[in-house]
Amino acid sequence: MWTFTSSAEEYAAVAEPFLLGDPVRNTVPLTVLANLRAGLPVRDPVFGWWTVDGEVRGAVFHTPPHPAGLFAVPVEAVAPLVKALDGRLPMFVGPLEVTGEATRLLGTPSRVVSERLFRLGTLNVPDVPGRGRLAEPGDLPLLVSWYQAFGDETGMGEGDVVDRVVRRLEGRELFVWEADGAPVSLAALSPAAGGVCRIGPVYTPPSRRRRGYGAAVTAHASRVGLAERCEQVVLFTDLANPTSNAIYQAIGYEPVSDYEHVTYG
Repeated sequence: MWTFTSSAEEYAAVAEPFLLGDPVRNTVPLTVLANLRAGLPVRDPVFGWWTVDGEVRGAVFHTPPHPAGLFAVPVEAVAPLVKALDGRLPMFVGPLEVTGEATRLLGTPSRVVSERLFRLGTLNVPDVPGRGRLAEPGDLPLLVSWYQAFGDETGMGEGDVVDRVVRRLEGRELFVWEADGAPVSLAALSPAAGGVCRIGPVYTPPSRRRRGYGAAVTAHASRVGLAERCEQVVLFTDLANPTSNAIYQAIGYEPVSDYEHVTYG
């Protein structure tokens, strides 16, 4: 049975213990909860949990304009979820078996982006000229432009970019790689949730690519995460980009499972 609420606190009280049972695969829903607790504004959210014989066996969240998160939805709960939300799933993301069942019920989507979740094993720091550092307030205009460019390239830009970058700067979540005294690449590191931090986005402007800067800034942010903030570090990659997948594996990231971003309309 699905139960829904608009209250993040009510959702957390019921669903968070379940989500913490697998903090790596549930990195996104746990990070969303952490951000909401930190004051992230959200309009018209929907949170839900799936119970069997009184025990929580699944969870879902939708914080518009972002896709609905089906990360912790069991396959048998997809049909009841689709029926209950009745048209409120124009975009969603989740494991392949879950998105496959949802698209079987909803029909052919207009867009599908395939992703892979990786977890850091042994970090291999690449030998790349320059240095990594925490982003500073003076980096704001550049980082906003990079965030915008990342969203344009991936087609996954959502919400107010300026507000998002300001919040992440204030939260000490953004790192840059400098070469010859200038920032050349960006990596973000989410706050720890269930002992897990997540890298993303990672962005290098086109004129600076193929020099190892993306790998370098990712390794730097990963090292800071493990040293100061969390027990494990994860990231998602776009499976349509074999270069980035190879780069992350070269610095020690190991595949966990595959996901899909699905869009209708």
